[in-house]
Amino acid sequence: MVKSLRNDFITWLDDLDMTMGQLHDDYYPTPGKKGINRINNNLMFHPNKPIYKDHFGAGLDKAPNSADFYIEIGLKQCLLAGGRWRPDSKTLRSIRDAIDYNGEELQKILDKPSFKKMFGGLYEDEKLVSSPKGFSNDHPHIELLRNKTFAVEYKLTKAQVLSPDFKERIIAVYKEMLPFRQYLNQAVTV
Repeated sequence: MVKSLRNDFITWLDDLDMTMGQLHDDYYPTPGKKGINRINNNLMFHPNKPIYKDHFGAGLDKAPNSADFYIEIGLKQCLLAGGRWRPDSKTLRSIRDAIDYNGEELQKILDKPSFKKMFGGLYEDEKLVSSPKGFSNDHPHIELLRNKTFAVEYKLTKAQVLSPDFKERIIAVYKEMLPFRQYLNQAVTV
C-alpha cells in the first residue's frame, strides 16, 4: 500500500512539475522520482522509529546548489516551504555577504505585505547571539545576518490539501516565494 501511495504521489508531482515549469524561464524540471524524499526511516540511526515515515516530502525546482521549493503532505502536518535550511558554512557566508552588499533587497521581499501575510517571516530556527564573524553588531541588517537558516514555510490544513483548488494554492505560494528563493540563489552564484 505504501508503494502504491508513493507511486501516486510521484505521478501527482510529475503533473505539478510540468505545470510549474511553465511559470518562469529559469524553472529547473524535477520529475517526481527525483524530487521525492525517502519514505523509509533509517533504522540504523533511529532504531525506535517506525519503518516508514508518516509523510511524503519532495523538493521541486531544485537545481544543484540552489534553494528549493519543498512540499510535505503527512498525517500530522502539511506544508509548503522553500529556501536554505541550515546551509553549509560556505553557502551561509555567501548569503551573509549578499545581505551585507544588498540586504535592502531581501528586507524589501520579506516586508512585502503579501509575503508577510503568507509566510509571516523567516522560519524561526537557531540564530547567533552575537554578530557573525566579520560583521559588526551595529550592521543595519544584523538581525538577518544572525540567521543560520534562510527559509519560509506555509502551513496547510487538511481541508486545503483536500480542496479542489489545492494545485492553484501551491502555485500561488510558489509565485510569492519565488523572489525570495531567487535572491538566495543569486547570493551563492555571485
